[in-house]
Formats: sequence, structure tokens, C-alpha cells
Amino acid sequence: MNFPLPQWFTERVDPVPDHEELRVSTIELFFDLVFVFTATQLTVLLAADFGSLPQVLLMFGVIWWMFASYAWVTNAVPPLRVARRFFMLLAMAGWLIIALAVPGAFAEKGTGFAVGLLLVVVVHGLLYLQSTWRFLRMFTTNLTGAVLILLAAQADGGLKYALWAAALLVMWISPYLTGQEGFPLHPGHVAERHGLVVIIALGESVVAIAVGIGNGHGPLDAPTIGTALIGLALSASLWWAYFHADLERAEKALVLATEQVRRTRLVLFGFFYAHMPILLGIIAVSAGVKKAVAHPGDPLSIGARLALAGGVAAFLLGSAAFRAILGLPGGRARALTGLLALVTIPVGGVSAVLQLALVAVLLAVALAVEERTDRLQPV
Repeated sequence: MNFPLPQWFTERVDPVPDHEELRVSTIELFFDLVFVFTATQLTVLLAADFGSLPQVLLMFGVIWWMFASYAWVTNAVPPLRVARRFFMLLAMAGWLIIALAVPGAFAEKGTGFAVGLLLVVVVHGLLYLQSTWRFLRMFTTNLTGAVLILLAAQADGGLKYALWAAALLVMWISPYLTGQEGFPLHPGHVAERHGLVVIIALGESVVAIAVGIGNGHGPLDAPTIGTALIGLALSASLWWAYFHADLERAEKALVLATEQVRRTRLVLFGFFYAHMPILLGIIAVSAGVKKAVAHPGDPLSIGARLALAGGVAAFLLGSAAFRAILGLPGGRARALTGLLALVTIPVGGVSAVLQLALVAVLLAVALAVEERTDRLQPV
């Protein structure tokens, strides 16, 4: 007996040709705001206990995989019709459940995290199958990963971590099981969507300054204002490092990669894998800045020092990988600056604001040198 499928699902969706503009819709931006709230919860967890880093890494790996999956699905199936927008809103409900469960995902809220993830995975699969049935195998691996996390919620100790790691592995290997054929991607949409997530995440790093000071309840004296401005300068430097040249040039590199499988691989390695340290870096920097501005004259804990310097290092190493994958120059200089940021870790043991200022100055100087070098390059 054959059951009729709903019209919204049976409607054939073809990819948008490269010569046609595909912009990020407002519902995608709305969706990204909910996703970044999930990432903010990771910042809160890390700032409260820097020993939670293994949990943060596992959760981020799963969360980032599914966000990137939604960036791909809205590239293939633009959320223009009412039914698709409804399903995007339904997925946002799943993301909100995930976000609320993040602080206790490895304790009493593990089941809630898994339930939210299952909702996110199912909605994503139904939308992507409108474009290509090749996604069915990846849909299966995503569901398997979500089920493993549901099982992890009932486990304890090392088994819990093993199940999380297995879920992450199953999800991440799916592109190699499925292959990269049959997944055409529109370059402009890919670049814009990831850029929006980075800029929203950077905005959350500015919010961390206010939270660290005490949401306006602390004294607004000269040291407080000065520390806040240094934190803002650091966030602005991270913005400059990503948006001043890289994103636009990366989009052009994708446009030039006219062969579909090659473009898909560039997106997979450049905008998924390389963006992991970029976003993890922002999360870590936000946690470090939050601690630094709370007590600028005091020494930072070793965890906060590692978060501040290591976050900048992760961001720049991710940026270096991004440049190398997309064939952009200057990757080695970015990597070197990232490693130099780690030298500031002992300074945080003397004064929080001193390490914060040193990291901000180091990054600003490196970007100034980079800008001058770019200007001297022949056009």
C-alpha cells in the first residue's frame, strides 16, 4: 500500500544557478541568532569551569556539524515557501532546547540535548531530501549520531564520553561515505551565511564584556572603562582579521572553482573544518575576556589565561588554514601570530588587564603589518 506524500515534500527543488543571486534570507538570519545563543551557552559553561573544555569540544563538534548542515540545506532548498519556513522555525525550537540543555548536557539535561538534536536532524533531513535522494545516507548517519547521544544521556563516566565521541565520528565521516557528488553549492550564499555567524559570535564577545563587568552594576571608573575598551579592541581586531579581506576573496575562490566536486570540497574543508577553530577561538576569547574585565587588576586563573591566549591562537590558526585551503596568501603569518599569542599566558598571572592589552596589541600590530604587506604586493 502506497501512502501519498505531502505536496511540499514531493515538489522538486533544483539548485540555484551560479549566475543567479542567492542571498541569505531573514529567516536564516533569525535561525543563526538562535544557533549563536547555543554557542553562547558554551561560553558560559567554559567561563564557569575551564575544566569543562572536553565537554565543550564534544558539544561544539556536534553543534557545528548540524549548523553547517543547515547552511548547506538552505543553499540547496531556499526557505522561500511557507512550509519550508515553518520547518525552519521548528528546527529553531530544537536548537533552543539544545541551548537550554548545554550547561547540563553531560549530567541531568543530557536527554533534553538529545531530544532537541533529534528534532534538528529530522527537520534537516526532510528538507534536504527535497533536493537530492543522495542525502539519505547522510540523513541516516546524522540520526545515528543523535541516537548515540540519547544513549549517552543514560550512561555514566567514560562510557558517556565514548558515546559522544562515537556520535561525532559517525557524523563527521558521512561526507566520505556519501561522496561529494550531487551537492552543488552557491558560493555567495555559503560565504555570506558563514560570515553572518562569525559576526554574530563576535557580537557575543562584546556582550561578554558587559557581563564580566556586571551588566552595568559595577563601578564605571577609569580602569573599568579602559579594560572594556581593550576588550572591544580585541574583538574589533578579530573582526578585521576575518572580514577585511578573507571572506570576499574566499567567495571569489569558490566562484572560480567551477567543477562541482572541487567546490564542495573547498566548502567542506574551508568553511566547515577551518571554521571550527575560528568559532571555538571566539568562544574561548569571550570566556577569557569575561574573566579579565571582571577583575582587571587581579591575576587570571590558568584556565582564563589559556582561554584568552589560546582562543586568539585557535582563531588565527583556523584563519591560516582557511587561507591555505582557499588558496589565499598570508596563512603562515597568521599562524605565527597565533603561536606568539601563547607567549602572553604567563603575563596573565601578573595582571588580567596586562595580558588582555598585550594580546590586543600583538594582534593589532600583526594586522597592520599584514595590511602594509598587502599594499606592497603587485596587483
